[in-house]
Amino acid sequence: MHFSLQNDILHYRDISCISFFNHGSIFFLINIYSNSSQSALKYLKNTEVNSTNVLIMTGNFNIRNSIWDLYFLHHSSYSDTLFEITDSFQIELSKPIKFSPTRFTDNAWNSNSVLDLIFLYPNFQEFDNHYIHSDWRLSLDHVPISIDISIIKKYLQTKK
Repeated sequence: MHFSLQNDILHYRDISCISFFNHGSIFFLINIYSNSSQSALKYLKNTEVNSTNVLIMTGNFNIRNSIWDLYFLHHSSYSDTLFEITDSFQIELSKPIKFSPTRFTDNAWNSNSVLDLIFLYPNFQEFDNHYIHSDWRLSLDHVPISIDISIIKKYLQTKK
């Protein structure tokens, strides 16, 4: 059984979903905060949410993994759950233009890490990579990440 992406995700406190229409189809941009017990990912997995119209999913996933963190040598089983979800959305992990941690710690015993990720619809010409802005950190422990989306200039015929 699969549920409507828009109806189910909008009712969970740590998942924000923006929907928009283009050429008669609905598309989604999703932002997730998954705490250390991975409640948002568990929610997504348990509700069996499935949609092929997710263009971008981003957020703080609180998962350390060697797949996306060059300085971390281990694999987390939570990342398997994350990839099950992203596979069902038909999106893929984006590679940053330049690698950098996304979370900086003030504790000398802990290392900086990559916890914030972006997943994108594959082979989409308007976007394919993201940026980690470690120089914008200021007093925050997480840095902003961004993606450029090209908007193609096109003449649209309108009527009054």
